[in-house]
Amino acid sequence: MPASRTRHLCSVAAALVLTVTAPAAAASASPSAAGLREVLFVGNNWDGTADVIRSSGDYARIGRIDVVPDKAERMAEINADPVKWIYFMAIRNSVGEGHDQFVDDMYSTPDGSSVVVSRPSFADVVSIDLATGRVNWRFRVAGYRADHMAVSPDGTRVAVSASTANTVHVLDIVSGREVGRFATGDKPHENIFTRDGKYLYNMSIGDVNTATDAPWLDWTKGDRHITVVDATTFQQVKVIDMRQRLDAIGLKDYSDAVRPAVFSPDESKLYFQVSFFNGFFEYDLATDRITRTKTLPENPATSDDRTTFVNDSRHHGLSMRPDGSKLCVAGTMDDYATVVDRATLQEGPLVSASKPYWATVSGDGKDCVISESGADQVTAIDFATGRKRLSVPVGDHPQRVRLGHVADGWTGPGA
Repeated sequence: MPASRTRHLCSVAAALVLTVTAPAAAASASPSAAGLREVLFVGNNWDGTADVIRSSGDYARIGRIDVVPDKAERMAEINADPVKWIYFMAIRNSVGEGHDQFVDDMYSTPDGSSVVVSRPSFADVVSIDLATGRVNWRFRVAGYRADHMAVSPDGTRVAVSASTANTVHVLDIVSGREVGRFATGDKPHENIFTRDGKYLYNMSIGDVNTATDAPWLDWTKGDRHITVVDATTFQQVKVIDMRQRLDAIGLKDYSDAVRPAVFSPDESKLYFQVSFFNGFFEYDLATDRITRTKTLPENPATSDDRTTFVNDSRHHGLSMRPDGSKLCVAGTMDDYATVVDRATLQEGPLVSASKPYWATVSGDGKDCVISESGADQVTAIDFATGRKRLSVPVGDHPQRVRLGHVADGWTGPGA
């Protein structure tokens, strides 16, 4: 990289250190208006529903939403277009593990009237009216698959990864109108807004469905990096290539595909997972280097054959206690979750869980809430003790869990 370019990126990094923060607050886009109730939305990817549960306490289910009310219409379109049909079947037989992917991510609108959902198999984003269950608007993403989303801190915009088009769309959350887009690395995945809404981070993960999983074949997975853009102009302001940072600490055989990530409350550190690795890294924004590596226990029952890891994920799911003292890690292929002390990186009890796929924070900040995609339930783990509090049943293959809002007294569409 030219020296002038390096100096520019370092100066941008220094500026960004002042603005990056934990995404937990943005996750709920929480308004203070009366008449709203905070909830957790749980996306049941394989059956096309979202369970709405209490955001803390007993996590009891309040209602359920059909996020594919237009399924017949969408399937008719797909069946009439050979290219769309090929991609639809490819999603089913690769990342879908033999199932259709009907809900990846979701966020409620600031007024709690609708929920916006990305639907991978339908390559779109829709807004569902929470009172009627009908589609308010639909946005078809570039390419053939929609993936992770993020909502801006003020709740007015939602970013969605178009994974086969190497593009992130940014939409007005009320109208569905595109307000901007930007290019990414191969297969954009996670998105994170900074708390002040000035910057948007995207993590690209490359090809996760090939069998070229040996470390020496890692280069075949594509161009993977973190893209940082100005969230107003959508112009690129920084690129972070973790390959260089991993190589610098002697980890040349580790994947550079950044998966779930979370920023520290003091805005100085990024914690992130990568493909195939049972653990996570700490990255310092000011010095632009990986400062600590945490390797977590392997489950003896988990095969070390990397081709058996679902979508190249060994661990997939990371959240942080609001005060920044604890991290919660979903050990997907190792069938556990654990709370890690951020100061010492010492893990707590390994809480048995069936293919945990995501980790978030409860509304009161006391629990880590994981989705157990293999057991069709969500489980709350006490941040203070690291021990399981309870589990509640949800739909088929829960993945993303997001804080949001519904109207007081809401119990489901049409209820």
